[in-house]
Amino acid sequence: MEALAALLLIFAISLAAFIAMGARRDRRARRALEEDRARGLGEPATLHPVFDPVICIGTEACVPVCPEGDVIGIVNGRGTLVHPSRCIGHGACASACPEGAIALVFGTRRRGVELPHVEPDFETNVPGLFIAGELGGMGLIRNAVEQGRQAVAGIAARVRASAPSSPAHPLDLVIVGAGPAGLSASLTAQSEQLRFETFEQDRFGGAVLSYPRQKLINSAPFRMPHYGRIPVRELSKEELLQIWSHTVLRSGLRIRERERVEAVERVESGFRVVTARAEYATRHVLLAIGRHGSPRKLDVEGEDLPHVTYALVEPERVRSQTVVVVGGGNAALEAALRLADPSFGNRVTLVHRGAHFGRASVANREQLESCVRDGTVRLRLDTTVERIGPGRITVRSASATEPLRADRVFVRIGGRLAASWLQGMGVHIETRFGTAAGDPDPLRSGGARSARPGTQVDGTTGARRPGRRA
Repeated sequence: MEALAALLLIFAISLAAFIAMGARRDRRARRALEEDRARGLGEPATLHPVFDPVICIGTEACVPVCPEGDVIGIVNGRGTLVHPSRCIGHGACASACPEGAIALVFGTRRRGVELPHVEPDFETNVPGLFIAGELGGMGLIRNAVEQGRQAVAGIAARVRASAPSSPAHPLDLVIVGAGPAGLSASLTAQSEQLRFETFEQDRFGGAVLSYPRQKLINSAPFRMPHYGRIPVRELSKEELLQIWSHTVLRSGLRIRERERVEAVERVESGFRVVTARAEYATRHVLLAIGRHGSPRKLDVEGEDLPHVTYALVEPERVRSQTVVVVGGGNAALEAALRLADPSFGNRVTLVHRGAHFGRASVANREQLESCVRDGTVRLRLDTTVERIGPGRITVRSASATEPLRADRVFVRIGGRLAASWLQGMGVHIETRFGTAAGDPDPLRSGGARSARPGTQVDGTTGARRPGRRA
């Protein structure tokens, strides 16, 4: 009896310690989420996990696998994004969950995201027309590369299973864009021995070309077709472009650079692709054009003046000037930080319409806070641009409308989805509000029932539709 009592005592102590540890863990996660919400950082910027409270049993398998660190915690016994603004859509949590309780979705209850309708095999509602990469919502290089590879592997399987190309459609595939998704797709098409052409309106590299010099590109290790595994987690713009250049040269891949695709028209059993130079007939089309090719504008007077720019490639050329940067995401913060380099001698003001920088990374926010403290960057929050004139920009806040001197204006507010172009091809555009139906607020509820994992709400119709794992 004494031995049994000792065992029961040990069990009770262990159980109490386990419960206490869980309670401490819950309090830490709740505090982190509450602090982020109080700072206006309570929403993720891109693809992110939603946890089903019925299936999730709080194993914590998803917590340590996130490459961004302290992003997921356990609240009320289930997984929760405790630092939502730090989530950048790696998707490792969904793969690690042993219960399949995580759905990866776009958008949130309050912030819808417009995306083209794309099936799990990357085909749109237009038969034969596919989308991969950033245009479909995948901003991470690793994810875009993998989507390009998977999409073309599926197209190649269709080509092998169908009748040979006819003289009317001599190409199996046309790939539009040569950024991460387009390059991966092109290399895969080459290895699958497809008859294909790749078109790029500028030079291969896509949006990466417009990044500032020496910008560090955060990405998990990934595998590039025809090159192999790229194990480094952090690359500079130049290092990544060098890897891609080496791969293109070694593979002998041909890319039709500086040939812009102007139209894609559905014809019998295929497509007619019209470029600035010629027309091409193909059975399939893969759009890998991203969003940054069409920068979002302010829609104000003077935004097309010569001193207004929508990209920052060579910040070292901007010296001893009064500069205004407009925007609140990573691109805007990085532009302001680069231009505020003391060796350049610039006077930098960052104008943002919001009260917080919820869509920027932790590292960029911390660097900005440091620059604001030492006076190298002036910050104007809750401020919008009214108009732009020669040497000045007029801004409006709750208290006043005032002009600011501006030798240069850099507008970095993201890219615009080419909705009208896609809709002209017949592609449906959906607004995603990103939560599984019934998904509860972890700070208010501990067990409300949600939709099955892998479902998300179509913001245009409210109907449930299958989700996708990234």
